[in-house]
Amino acid sequence: MSHESPLPCPEPLVLIIAIFFVTHWVLAAFVQVFFLHRYAAHRQFTMSKGWERFFYLLTYVVLGSSYLPPYAYAVLHRMHHAYSDSEKDPHSPENYRTPIGMILATRRSFDDLAHRRTEIEPRFAGGYPEWPALDRLGWWAPGQIAWGVAYALVYIVYAPTVWLWLLIPVHVLMALVHGMLVNWCGHRYGYRNHDTRDVSTNVFPVDLLVLGDMMQNNHHKHPMHTSTASRWFEIDVVGLVIRGLARLGVVHPRVPIDASRVSAAGR
Repeated sequence: MSHESPLPCPEPLVLIIAIFFVTHWVLAAFVQVFFLHRYAAHRQFTMSKGWERFFYLLTYVVLGSSYLPPYAYAVLHRMHHAYSDSEKDPHSPENYRTPIGMILATRRSFDDLAHRRTEIEPRFAGGYPEWPALDRLGWWAPGQIAWGVAYALVYIVYAPTVWLWLLIPVHVLMALVHGMLVNWCGHRYGYRNHDTRDVSTNVFPVDLLVLGDMMQNNHHKHPMHTSTASRWFEIDVVGLVIRGLARLGVVHPRVPIDASRVSAAGR
């Protein structure tokens, strides 16, 4: 009687690293999409001050070294929609030769806005949540370095091979990595459901990696809709979370939930 050997199991230490990386990736995508993008920049929904402070703090804890002040994120993103894929768009792949060049320029723009060195148009100001003390802490260089050291310590203690240390820069730059994926891929590859004045595209199912934000064409067509899904096969993970939180009374969408899923046939 033959006995088949069991499937090989990953080493416990590799499993710890995998869980740490995936958890950080998913939570970082969530706070960026839910709080920074759809709440701070677009105000797709409202919430109480208590819940706003909860998600504000969660955003800081999750993003850590790559924390982005909601004020700066909101202003930059509103400029992106107003000038989408034109010369004034702060992060369009139409204006940069490489994704690295685009994200480095975006980081400089964030820094100027975070330190209030940039004069912004009045139409881009206001309506975003603010917590000045937390924003100063999140954009404080020694604090960012401390978060980076904390990520590195996890790998120093648990990673069974130094090759896994290559993931540390992703942790350190997590928010910028997500932004690069969304803005580069979502304006360069994929398909279009709607005729828009920009070159935005949908990159589903790769979009699932960022929980719904890479369906840029759908979003640019309907920026106030809480779901970026337009066709039957498209899935917006954060849009589903918003639906659930709306039923619980945590958030209150400005556009009715049922109107936030638009048939591509109506483009």
